[in-house]
Amino acid sequence: NIANFGASKSDEEISYIATVIDDQEIVAIQEVSTGIAGADAVSRLDAELDRSGARWDYLISNPTSGDGSERYAILWNTSAAKSIGNPELCSVLDTTINREPFLVRMVAHDDTFLIAIFHAVPKEKKPNRENIQLVVIDSLYEREHLLLMGDFNASQRSAGFTWLARRGMKGAIENQKTSLKQKPDEKGNILANEYDNIFFETDEVICLQSGIINFAVSFAALAEARKISDHIPVWGCFKVLAR
Repeated sequence: NIANFGASKSDEEISYIATVIDDQEIVAIQEVSTGIAGADAVSRLDAELDRSGARWDYLISNPTSGDGSERYAILWNTSAAKSIGNPELCSVLDTTINREPFLVRMVAHDDTFLIAIFHAVPKEKKPNRENIQLVVIDSLYEREHLLLMGDFNASQRSAGFTWLARRGMKGAIENQKTSLKQKPDEKGNILANEYDNIFFETDEVICLQSGIINFAVSFAALAEARKISDHIPVWGCFKVLAR
């Protein structure tokens, strides 16, 4: 979740974001502005990643249909991955979820995944009412290898993920806070909530490694880090299980 990804991001901030993610192969982004500035920010990030020495490409979703509309984006290193098929917002959920997920099929290292990118409503709007509906995606695309990722504004241990767990889906990030506090607490802690994750189908996909990129520790002041985002990135390395 790159907060307010659009005109608010300077060229220097875009360049910094590129250095944080340039060793990844596929990058999913939430909270892209629906205006021209949002698409421009994604284009600027893609160009900056290209300058790192590798060739990158990207897709941007249409604006989501409900309140708090935004776009999603996905970028990938073309030497490692490619997009196939027709990316689309999940129309089945567009009347019951404010920011319906963006569905993109990607091939990486001969494995094909259906990536669903999602940004739930804020905590005060009861995000688990939306999170619990995400099981529909796994049901509709049962033959595909689903990776469901984004900012869920809730922990994977909460009731919103009960049905995903029953279908064998598990978060790659466990017991790890991923949102940034407004200011450090008395012990110097800067992370606030377990909001961001990547869910995978444990009977079809193995998570080889996972973790966070706590970019905020490279800033002298938390307020400066929050100009980049109020969330830190999560990452995972996945492989389809042999049948």
